Amino acid sequence: MMNGYEKHDLDDDAFGAKGGIVSAFDAFPKAKPQYVQRTAGGGKWTVAMVIVSLILAWTEFSRWWRGNETHTFAVEKGVSHILNINMDIVVRMKCADLHVNVQDAAGDRILAATALKRDPTNWSQWVDGYGIHKLGRDKSGRVVTGEDMHDEGFGEEHIHDIVALGRKKGRWAKTPRLWGSEGDSCRIYGSLELNKVQGDFHITARGHGYMEFGEHLDHSAFNFSHIISELSFGPYLPSLVNPLDGTVDTTPTHFHKFQYFMSIVPTVYSVGDPARLGSRSIVTNQYAVTQQSREVSDRTIPGIFFKYDIEPILLNIVESRDSFFVFMIKLVNILSGALVAGHWGYRLSDWVNEVWGKRKRSGHSEGMLGKGSYRDD
Repeated sequence: MMNGYEKHDLDDDAFGAKGGIVSAFDAFPKAKPQYVQRTAGGGKWTVAMVIVSLILAWTEFSRWWRGNETHTFAVEKGVSHILNINMDIVVRMKCADLHVNVQDAAGDRILAATALKRDPTNWSQWVDGYGIHKLGRDKSGRVVTGEDMHDEGFGEEHIHDIVALGRKKGRWAKTPRLWGSEGDSCRIYGSLELNKVQGDFHITARGHGYMEFGEHLDHSAFNFSHIISELSFGPYLPSLVNPLDGTVDTTPTHFHKFQYFMSIVPTVYSVGDPARLGSRSIVTNQYAVTQQSREVSDRTIPGIFFKYDIEPILLNIVESRDSFFVFMIKLVNILSGALVAGHWGYRLSDWVNEVWGKRKRSGHSEGMLGKGSYRDD
């Protein structure tokens, strides 16, 4: 007993934490749960900060996963003499009535028909009455007949997706089966090895275009309406969509000339610095194209003509990404900043509510004696 007061059961731990010397350096002070007050305002701020933190974390992860793309141009150092052209074209004429040839700047004439496959088919199997692809139901308009066709393409996916898909070996899709008919069209497809120089690739009618022995095709059989499902240069990569893929062009006349002018740019897609070990790359070609289409007289050779030119530059597209450790550091910094900003936002809003509440209470105060006033009787 001390001065008439008995010792009460007081918990010394409620007023301060006990510990050794190390606890004196604790930078994270804690309070007892019974002295922590939870409020509705604090709960709202907590929910808001969780949502904001998740959005920021997802944004940072998406940016890290996408990586940074750098595009650089350089003079092509290596000298290559071979260029592959890959094509999948349907022409609305019978296969026996078509000639496919290549004439390049070196003066070589290549009978492409001997290197490419030609399958009879029906025009109605590839397009409907509106001139739109039927079998190819993908967004890019590519004809899909069941094998190794994808939607991804130039500029549509991330570089690591293009490299991953481009490293897969491509196979040509199967030609739709004919049921009891000879077919009114011809599908020309395959890969052709050319000289890496400027050249012309053209599809003309039998007996027209070159001096040949044999019977000329009757003009009434001319119909160079066509579908281009694939036209690319370099390794055959069906996962990459090129500018002319999915092109449908028709003509109501017999004498019509379709011309495509293409400018080819050798392109290297790389994931990671190509000078370092562990990087992955694919070498391909992109091209820009312009088209001219017009009806011609019977003294001009009708057909489908592709004129290509190779640019003397190399486009390098490199996707780089921070290491996972750097990504984690950035993520911790972002979340920490969000939490600190949320804490100060809560403190500021709590202070504003407290000041506003005091002013509101002081404005309605009536004092000890109420509203009554004194007056002399």
